[in-house]
Amino acid sequence: MINGSTERIPAHVIAGYPAACAPPAHHTHAELHRLVRLLRAAGVRTITIGHGRHCTSIAAAAAINATWTGQGESVEQIVSWPQDAASWLRPARRIAAGECDAWVIADTPAGFAQLSRRLAHEKRWSPPQTFGFASLASPDLIALTGTLLSGMTGATSAGGFWLIRRQTLVIDEESDEVRP
Repeated sequence: MINGSTERIPAHVIAGYPAACAPPAHHTHAELHRLVRLLRAAGVRTITIGHGRHCTSIAAAAAINATWTGQGESVEQIVSWPQDAASWLRPARRIAAGECDAWVIADTPAGFAQLSRRLAHEKRWSPPQTFGFASLASPDLIALTGTLLSGMTGATSAGGFWLIRRQTLVIDEESDEVRP
């Protein structure tokens, strides 16, 4: 994979990562809670939400939208994209438009890998300002994008967090939930 290429990842390459195309698991309360804490710790006030069109990605996007707007923060816009498209230019431009502080993504690794190749050419978008649900915490995402997403972080389903550091996925499963 050539980092930053705007060309779609060929179907035969994607086929080599079947788990990257599998429907995402439903988000969890612990995951949503950690994601909100990560955003607040980064000083984020306004987000743009991006999601694939699988029902679990749509549900995750709706959950972060309801949680974030329910706490006084704001959602600038919500953008969706198909799992397979001729081009991801339009959703990439829509996601990068505006003045949000961060982006929150809910999708499969394959779907976001395709979109991220277009996002990389949008001047406003930045991986360190991009947060993802647990479905993106996959070595397949890194295999499909190389170092393109270095700095992106997110929440695990258990309430831990993950970070992409160059071409390494770092996962800390320790929940931030307060225990008595």
